[in-house]
Amino acid sequence: MDTLRNDDIETALADLPGWERDGDAIRRDYSLDGFRDAIDLIVRIADLADEANHHPEMTNVYSNLTVVLTTHDAGGITQKDLDLAAAIEAVATTGS
Repeated sequence: MDTLRNDDIETALADLPGWERDGDAIRRDYSLDGFRDAIDLIVRIADLADEANHHPEMTNVYSNLTVVLTTHDAGGITQKDLDLAAAIEAVATTGS
C-alpha cells in the first residue's frame, strides 16, 4: 500500500475532528470520564483493529488515551490509517 500525499492527508484530517498529523503518523488524544471508560474504548478499538488487521499504538494514563496510527511497512500514512481513524472516531463518539 502506498503512502498518501500531504494534501490528501490534510483533506482527510479535516473530516476527522481531533486527529492531527504527527510526522509519519496521525494521532488523537481522548479525555474520557475515568479509567474504566478509557479501557472500554481501548477494547472497542482493539476489536476494530483486529477486523482491519491494522493495529494502532495506544497509550493510556488514567482517563487519557492517545491513539497513533501509521502504516509501518509502507513507511508512513496510508488509507488504512485514515479508514481506521474514522472507525475509531465512530465508536468513540457513539460509545458502541
